[in-house]
Order: sequence, then structure tokens, then C-alpha cells
Amino acid sequence: MSADDQKRAVGEAAAELVQPGMVVGLGTGSTAAWFVKALAARRLDVTGVATSLATAELARGLGMRVVDLDAVADIDLTVDGADEIGPGLALIKGGGAALLREKLVWEASRRCVVIADAGKRVRRLGGYPLPIEVVAFGHVSTSRRLCDALAECDLTVAPRLRVRDGAAVLTDQGNLIYDAPCGAIADPAHLADALKSVTGVVDHGLFLDLADEALIGADSGVERLIP
Repeated sequence: MSADDQKRAVGEAAAELVQPGMVVGLGTGSTAAWFVKALAARRLDVTGVATSLATAELARGLGMRVVDLDAVADIDLTVDGADEIGPGLALIKGGGAALLREKLVWEASRRCVVIADAGKRVRRLGGYPLPIEVVAFGHVSTSRRLCDALAECDLTVAPRLRVRDGAAVLTDQGNLIYDAPCGAIADPAHLADALKSVTGVVDHGLFLDLADEALIGADSGVERLIP
């Protein structure tokens, strides 16, 4: 199957995990969009909590009920994509600049399922540049301190401000994204702690110990992985 076929297959498989009455976290990105479409097609009585404005618009356009995170006590199941899936289901997310909202929804969920095409599986995280969300005020100063935090983890790289069409990319919360081309992350947990210690950092795209299961598209069908 092509990557798009794999994305559709895992999105449809994940939609079958949803039961009537559930509160469901709706992920962001091309793979998660297949999940949202497949779930909407089932016409179940569910409530969605979207990880981005774009996902909320998609879901509502398909007739789904979508509420804010604060409107629910917790979330039964969240389904979302990833930019990289490493050992133990450690993830890099944030290519869609929704990492903060995604992580808030994931951490409010009883169960999190990551869905992806086969190309997202890696032996070590870091091939995909690590997104880091920072507040706009003083972001250049923050980026210099990010270099120091990365160096503490033996990563001598400089994070780059994400720009699209000549303008800095803004998250749904009005923050900026810096992408760190790490190459390989030997100790994701150490790096996660180092980045969160930098004043001005809102959050980062390392999702560790959050995924309960992965559905991966493959030529033979959908493969299920657990940590």
C-alpha cells in the first residue's frame, strides 16, 4: 500500500475502537484526519475534543459534536498521528504546530492510540526535527538558551524558527515553533527535562510514556504495537 493508503487504513481501524457515549480526543494531521472522517461516518453518539482549530472545523463540518477540553472531566480515548514512533512508543509530534493542545488532550485521556504509516517507525528518535513551542516575547533570547539546553544533552545543533510563506508560523495559542534538527536523540527523557527547564518554552514535541498502543499501516495490513 502507498503511505496514503496506510494512513487511511489505520484511521479506519482506529475509528472501530470508539464506542457510543465516549469522549474522544481528535488528533491533528493527515493521518488523524482519516480517523475523524471514518469516525464521523459511523454516526455514533460521541463527543469530540479537538487538538487543533483545524481538526475542530473538520469534525464539526462532518456533523460531529465538539467541545472544549474544560467541558469534560476526562477523555476516554484519544487517537492521533505522529511524526516519528520510536522504541517503547516514544514519539515526536508537532509537525502540524499543534503539539501543546495535543499534549494537553493526551494527558487528559485514559487511553491514547497513535496511528501512522510504516515510514514513521524509527529505531531512534531525532531524524525528524524536534518541534519546540515558545512564547513570542523574547523568542530569540529563548532560542539561544535552547542551544545551551541541547548542548547539555550532547546535541550541538541550533533550533530554527519555523517560517511559512515568509512569516513565522503561529500556533493556535499564538506561540512560535522552533525546530531542532537533532539527528539522533540518545536520551529522550533527559532532553525533555532540559527543554522544559528553559524559561519561555511552552512545551516540546517529545511524547514519552503517553501512547498505550500504536496502529501502523503495512503492506500486510494494520499492525498493532504496544510499549
